[in-house]
Amino acid sequence: MSKDTLLEMIQAYSEAGGPSGFEHEVAETVIRFTGDLGDTSRDSMQNVYIRRHGNTGDRVHVQLDAHLDEVGLIVQSIRDNGMLAVLPLGSWVPGNIPAHLFRVRARDGSWVPAISTSKPPHYLSEAERKQAVSLEQIELDIGASSKKEVEENFGIGLAAPVVPDVPFVYREAHGLLLGKAFDCRLGCAAMSGTLRALEGESLQVDVTAAYSVQEEVGGRGAIVTARQIRADLAIVFEGTPADDNFAGPGQSQTALGKGPMLRHMDRSMITHPGFQSYTLALATELGIPVQEGVRSGGGTNGGLIHTAGAGIPTIVIGVPVRYIHTHYGWARLADLEKAVTLATALLKSFDDSILDRLIY
Repeated sequence: MSKDTLLEMIQAYSEAGGPSGFEHEVAETVIRFTGDLGDTSRDSMQNVYIRRHGNTGDRVHVQLDAHLDEVGLIVQSIRDNGMLAVLPLGSWVPGNIPAHLFRVRARDGSWVPAISTSKPPHYLSEAERKQAVSLEQIELDIGASSKKEVEENFGIGLAAPVVPDVPFVYREAHGLLLGKAFDCRLGCAAMSGTLRALEGESLQVDVTAAYSVQEEVGGRGAIVTARQIRADLAIVFEGTPADDNFAGPGQSQTALGKGPMLRHMDRSMITHPGFQSYTLALATELGIPVQEGVRSGGGTNGGLIHTAGAGIPTIVIGVPVRYIHTHYGWARLADLEKAVTLATALLKSFDDSILDRLIY
C-alpha cells in the first residue's frame, strides 16, 4: 500500500462517524478499503469479518481484531428551549466536553453541527467558577430555539448519535497525524494495512480479521466475533494512550515515535507470556522498534477474546496516541507503519507448530 493510499484510508477512518452502537458508516469504510481481500460479511451488530483469501479451514486460525466504535454521546432528551441533553457512549472526562464542536445525526442520515454548551465567564458566579463540570450540566446547541424546531426543522429525535467534529490533518514535515477517533481507527488502519501487505502472500495459517463494535461500552462486539471465529491465536490492534507528555523522567512506556506498544498487562488481561516473548524476540531479530508496557488501568478487546472457548493466546499491538477519549489526538505515521510491519512478520512466521512454540 502506498503512503498516499494509507493516509487516505486513515483519514476516511478518522472522519467517519461511528460511536458505540452506531458503527454503520465505519463498517462501510472497512468494506471500501479491504472488502476485496477475502470473503467479507457483516453480522446484525455491524461487526465486519474478512476471511482472508487462501484460508483452507484446517490450519491454525488467527483472529485479527480492531474496534470500529469511537467514544461519543447519545441524545437523551430535547429541552423546550431546543437544547439537547446527552448521555456518554464510552468514557469521557466531563471537563473535556464543553465548548467543542460535535455532529448530531439526523433521521435522514445527515450530520448536523452542534456546540457543547458553556456558560460565558460574564455570567459565572464565584462559586460556579470553582465548580467542576458534570456531565449532567452539558447540553448540545444546534442553533434551534425550541423542541419543535429540533424535531421538525432539523430532523433530530431521541437517541440520535453524536460524535466530535474534527477534520483529519497530516503534518508531513513531522510525520504527525492529527484527528479524532484514533482509538481505535488507527488500529483499524493498521489491521487493514496488514491485510493489504499480505495480499497474494502464501501463509501457513488461516486469518480472519474482525472489525468489532461497541468496545467502548464493554467489548460487546468482540464477544460475538470470538464466538464466531473460534480462533487459536489472536492479535488485537489498538490506538493506545500515550504517556510521554506527562510521565516522569524514564517512566514513559508509550511514547510517540518509538514504535508500537506491546502491553504485558492491563485491567482486562495478563498477556500470554509465551506469545508476548515470541513477539518481542521477533521484533528484536528484525530490528522493529517496539515499546513494552505494564498498565494499571485500561483494557482492550483482548480481555474478552483471550477467555473465549478454551482460551486464546492473545497479544495487543498498540499505536501510541496522545489525548484519546477527547476530541483530538496526536500520533505518528511511523508508529502505525511499524505496527503493520510487526503484524505482517508475525503472520508470516506462523505455521502449524506455532502453538507448541509459545512456551513459558
